[in-house]
Amino acid sequence: MIVLGLTGSIGMGKSTTARMFMDEGVPVHDADEAVHRLYAGVAAPLIEARFPGTVVEGTVDRERLSAAVIGKPEALRDLEKIVHPLVRADADAFLARHRAAGAPLAVLDIPLLFETGGRDRVDQVVVVTAPPEVQRARVLARPGMTGEKFAAILARQVPDAHKRARADHVIDTGQGMEAARAAVKALVAALAGKSPA
Repeated sequence: MIVLGLTGSIGMGKSTTARMFMDEGVPVHDADEAVHRLYAGVAAPLIEARFPGTVVEGTVDRERLSAAVIGKPEALRDLEKIVHPLVRADADAFLARHRAAGAPLAVLDIPLLFETGGRDRVDQVVVVTAPPEVQRARVLARPGMTGEKFAAILARQVPDAHKRARADHVIDTGQGMEAARAAVKALVAALAGKSPA
């Protein structure tokens, strides 16, 4: 089974591209979705122990947690030490299931793949990109997003040009969704019949 790591900076169209892989029948593990599940499950008591008052009725309250870690690098590192291993274990179980089922291809949707050292977990990397002006317009259209927040998020991410340079495959969502869908279809067709070298 070939494991593709799907990544891209904020506003590049990664989630939409992940859905395109699913539409082609490729199993996709979404790290963000896994975090949501974990926040309502095994992660909740661990997070409450480190950040008291952030869990409400057994589920992590994202706004309270955000208030507890934003602008506090040490607190953010503590949160990552709790969450990252749980997400990784969830992804490993997902891969084991699909490998056992004989899937030729699986995708790990990892927003911070390069930032968190995720390159060693995948066979090939797909970077989703778009022109900076398209990215900015998409992100600033999100509820509650400001230019300042966007700049802070970008500052924590590996620059898009660096991601593209380190990618095995690049999908440009700035050319429109049909072009992106065609690129996904072509990639799945090329890889699904091959096994990694």
